[in-house]
This record gives sequence, structure tokens and C-alpha cells, in this order.
Amino acid sequence: MSEDYSQRVFLLPQASPRKFISPSGSPQVTPTKYRPDGGDRYIPTRQPEDEWTTKFAAINSSPLLETSNTMKKPDIPPNASNSGGNNNTNVTTPTHVDDNSHDAVTHRALLKNELLKRCIIDIRGDCDSSEGIRVLQRENNDSLFKFAHKTPTKYGDPSTSTIFSSSPLSSDSQRLLKSPRKPVRKVPKNPYKVLDAPDLQDDFYLNLVDWSSLNMLSVGLSSCVYLWCAHNSQVIKLCDLNTEQDHVTSVQWAEHGEYLAVGTHKGYLQIWDTKAQKKVYDFHPHIGRIGCLAWNGDMICSGSRDRSIIQRDLRVSGALAEKKLTAHRQEVCGLRWSPNKEYLASGGNDNQLLVWSLRKNEPVQVYTEHNAAVKALAWSPHHHGVLVSGGGTADRCLRFWNTLTGQAMQCIDTGSQVCNVAWSKHSSELVSTHGYSFNQVILWKYPSMQIITKLSGHQYRVLYLAMSPDGESIVTGAGDETLRFWHVFSKSSQQRSTRSPLDLRSFIR
Repeated sequence: MSEDYSQRVFLLPQASPRKFISPSGSPQVTPTKYRPDGGDRYIPTRQPEDEWTTKFAAINSSPLLETSNTMKKPDIPPNASNSGGNNNTNVTTPTHVDDNSHDAVTHRALLKNELLKRCIIDIRGDCDSSEGIRVLQRENNDSLFKFAHKTPTKYGDPSTSTIFSSSPLSSDSQRLLKSPRKPVRKVPKNPYKVLDAPDLQDDFYLNLVDWSSLNMLSVGLSSCVYLWCAHNSQVIKLCDLNTEQDHVTSVQWAEHGEYLAVGTHKGYLQIWDTKAQKKVYDFHPHIGRIGCLAWNGDMICSGSRDRSIIQRDLRVSGALAEKKLTAHRQEVCGLRWSPNKEYLASGGNDNQLLVWSLRKNEPVQVYTEHNAAVKALAWSPHHHGVLVSGGGTADRCLRFWNTLTGQAMQCIDTGSQVCNVAWSKHSSELVSTHGYSFNQVILWKYPSMQIITKLSGHQYRVLYLAMSPDGESIVTGAGDETLRFWHVFSKSSQQRSTRSPLDLRSFIR
């Protein structure tokens, strides 16, 4: 035993072990930090904990943390709860947290990370307001910051406030805490303009408001069509169908904003040259009212109560100019062409959502998941093949579809009748208008479907929606006979859309 031990000693590095006298007076030798046999290394004596004990004691006296105990969960109205038994629905309610509470929780998280001796990177600017609020409501065991191996970059000038003078945080953590946060985009709660619209019908199946690319608003009021110029607020009376004992049921601008299609209660389709204020075409394609219209270049599509969709090419005359699509079992109340103009989405009072190809007379996709009439339709300009649809009073859901695969993506129970939906031109956001029972305008963030804001003002169902040509404002109309203009989208939040590898046309220059 003694010979083996002496041989091991000569293999050790030339580092003399430390000697000290134990409290009993006997000499002791500490083991070396390195052992060639792979055994446990030397664990040094624990350092004094007085410094961190002092810092923990200072937490309770920090003025920032006095507000942390006052954080309360937001009050949720009792009528905002989910209705129905759909398991895949998700309703998000905006939450608000004041700055003092935010700083208090951040202060505590920074101190905890310092105790762990980790470097930290500020991720507060990577999340929007609703996401940041959700992070703040996590339990105290969760951190507000990511762990990293780099020293965090310092932004901003040190604050002149004395609130951190007694903080136990290090100077780096205090500088990070004082750095400016990403500003939150604020959506005005009130409309910036309100116009009277007498005799604006309170009918869910009609589409009486549209905004042209030339910044001209068209509104169908009883038997007349009026044009309102957004540049100078000039009002023009385009036509009056009173002499024909008819009234307007739908209006739709052509892409270039020069021609306006007008559908009537008796099934007539009129095309007007708005510059010359002259009717250039007059057809009678339906035996029932025309509730929805959709342009595709020189082709105009009309959906009617007679359950049919008529596609008419204005460049062709005779029988070849029309193509009739019959698959809905009740009134057609929604029509939208895809961004590439190859597919037409139609919604009906039969609770069906159909997708038609430009080259076929039968629908290529049929969706029957809605439980009420489908009027609200919109194709995403940022996500190829994504279609959103909204159901009526008995359904209340926004449903998203991947038309490339024919599969359902997600379903959101909005709690109210969905009357219209539209995507932002600049970012992955969308706006929806609602009827029974809240009569609201809701701005959503996609794909998380968190509610950015809710806008209230109409006293009746918000049945009509149109977007300005710059994509920043919308106009809504309701049975309270008013048109309200809202600033809901911003060009500054423009995001680069992700191009799908399946969309080959997007790669062609």
C-alpha cells in the first residue's frame, strides 16, 4: 500500500499542497485540484454570502418593487367569455399594465439573473405590446430575459431619475433597465371623420360601400348612388333608380377606379363611367337581387338571391360573354377574387364557402364548417393561398383556410356576428366588423390572433367595410345611417412578406 501511494505522488504536478492548522491544533493538508485518476476535483470553501444577503435585503426597500404587489389581473366583462363548445377557438382580450409594474417585475428578474451569474440580452423590443404584457403576467420563477454568452449591448443614455439610486442591481443591469423600450403603436379609439348616410339599409346580405383606387367613396342609399371625394369632400349624385322603381343593393369599383358596377334589387347590373357620369352597360343577368360584386380585370362577377353567380366579360358580346356558376343552395352574399386573380371565393346563406377556378364551372373546394351565412371573405396579400371567412350570428367565427392544400388552419370565436373582414396591405394584421351583439370593429394580429384593439361607435350592426387606397384607413357603415372613418393601419409597421416556394409567380422578375 505504501509503495503504491509513493509512486502516485511522483506522477502529480509540481504544486505543493496547502497546509493549515485545524481548530484542534493538528496540522492538515488540503487535497490538490488535479487528480490523474479522474476523480472529483477540489471544491473550494464557500465564499462569504454577506454581499448577496445585503442585496436581497435591499429588494424589499426598493421603490420599484413597491408597485409589484399592486398588479392586478384585468377586469374581463362577463359577456366576453367564450360561447359554444368548439375546442379549437381562441378569444384574446387586450390587457394593460402600467409602467411602474413593468419596471418592478423587470427589476426583480434582472437581480435574479445576476445571482445566477449569467449575461442577459434585452428582448423587450422583440415583442409587441400584447406579447410584452403576457410576459409580465408570468409567475415570478420565469425570467423576462434570455440567457446568452455575450455581454449585452448597451443602448440609450443613463436616466436622470433617482429611483435606481438604492437599487441592488449592478451598473450594467441598471443601464439595460433604463434603456428605451420599443414604442407601442397606438390606434386611435375614435373615428377621425363621421358622415351622415340617410337611408343606408340595415341588411346583412348587401354590400353598399366601396372605396376606389382614386380615393373616391361610393355609397348606395335607397335608390341612389352617391360619390364622395376624399380629396375635397365633394359629393356627387351618380344615378337615381327611383324612376325605374328599383333600388341599389351592391356597389363595386373596378381596379383602376374609373368604372363602378351597381347591382339592383330587380337583378340588373349596371356599369357606370364615373368621370363622364354616364351608364355604359346595362344587363339583366339575375331574377333576384344582386347582393355582391367582384371585378377581375374586364370581368365582373355578380352573386344573387337566385343562388347563382354570373361571370361576364365586358370585352365579349353574345352568349360567350356569360358563364353561370350554380352550386350554392341559397343566396350568394360574398365574393372575393384571389390576389393572382385565378380563384374566386364565394359565400352563401347556405353556410357554405366555395372556391372556384377561373377555368372550371364546378367548385374546386367546398368548406361546410360554418354554422351561419358566410358574407365576410378576404384573401391574404402576404401569405399565399390563405383565405379567411366569417360566419353570421349562429356561427360568430373567423376561420382560416389553406387553399393550397384544402385544409382548415384555425378557428377564432369572435363572440359576435362577423359582417366583414379585410387584411392590411402593409403588415400581417386584419380588421373585422361585427353585428349582434357588440357592434364593434376589431383589429387582429395574425397569426397569433391577439386583439390589438376594439373600436366602438356604431349603434347598429357594422355591416359595411371598405379600405382606403393607401391602406391606412377604413370606412365602416351601419344601420344607424352613419359612415365612420378610422385610422387603423400604419405604413411604418410594414413587414416583408414571406414568399411561399409554391408560388412560382412571385419569383419571376
